[in-house]
Formats: sequence, structure tokens, C-alpha cells
Amino acid sequence: MNPQKIFAICNLVAMGGWTLLLFTPRKHWVSTVLAGRVIPLLLATIYLCLLVAHWGESAGGFGSLKEVASLFGNPWMLLAGWIHYLAFDLFVGAWEVQDASKNAVSHLLVIPCLLLTFLFGPIGLLSYFAVRTVVLRGGAGRVGKLNLGEVTGPLCNLTVSSAWESLSRHSYQ
Repeated sequence: MNPQKIFAICNLVAMGGWTLLLFTPRKHWVSTVLAGRVIPLLLATIYLCLLVAHWGESAGGFGSLKEVASLFGNPWMLLAGWIHYLAFDLFVGAWEVQDASKNAVSHLLVIPCLLLTFLFGPIGLLSYFAVRTVVLRGGAGRVGKLNLGEVTGPLCNLTVSSAWESLSRHSYQ
């Protein structure tokens, strides 16, 4: 199999995990088992296989930016680096969903963090910690404490009147 085909397959698998995190966040088996373990470990296994099969085929290393650029000049090593990102970013996204569930952070507040984690990795993690901090301190993010039921997608079962009713029942500090 060529690097482009593996790239396409791994992207599709990772996208499946992200889709599940976005639309089925309260399903334990999704965030903990499938997107949190199975898919990242599958990607990690592919990463390992690529490293074992292609390490040493190109110059380069991790000692300088120039060495990293040289290492990633090999399409197999570039693919390995990409799969590394796919595995870790999905694992972090799954952790965000699990942690949000444990701390009563509304999934509606987590969705932008997941999108940022998917696109920009550490910026998404940073944004999740900011949202989490506000919610846990009971600030403006307290909307995360609303009981919106089993939200399975953005704005599912949420109307302006139901949100307003829930908001009016909570006191804010």
C-alpha cells in the first residue's frame, strides 16, 4: 500500500472518531472505548509499523529544525508524523469529552474546543481548560451546568424557551 492510501484510510478512521465525539458525547463506549482507546491505539499501531518499516531510510532526526525537515522529506516519515497527530489529537478530544461529562460541562460548550483540538491541537486543549475553569468556578460558563438532557448533536432538543427556563432556575454569582 502506498503512503497516500494509508493517509486516506487513517484520516477516515480518525474522522469517524471525531464525528462520534461531536454527536454522541454521552455514550460511554464512544468517548472512553472507541474514540478514547480503540481508534487512537489503532493509529498508534500503524505509526509504530511505519517507524519500524521506514526508520533510517532518510537523513534527518530531531536535533534541529533542519533535521526534522529532512526527516519529513521522506513521505513515509511524513505520514508517520501525521498519524502521530491524528492519534494524539483524538485521544485529547476524547479526554475532553470524558472530563466534561464528569464535571457537568455542557457539550455545547465543548464542541468549539473539540473543533479547535481537531484543527489546532494544543489551542483546543487550552480552550477546553479555559471553558472548564469558568464552569467549575461558577462564572459565565455556568450554562454548562444546565440539564439539557442527552444532547446528541449541536442544539438537539434545545429551544430558546427551554434554555431560558433552565437559565432562570439557576442563580449566578
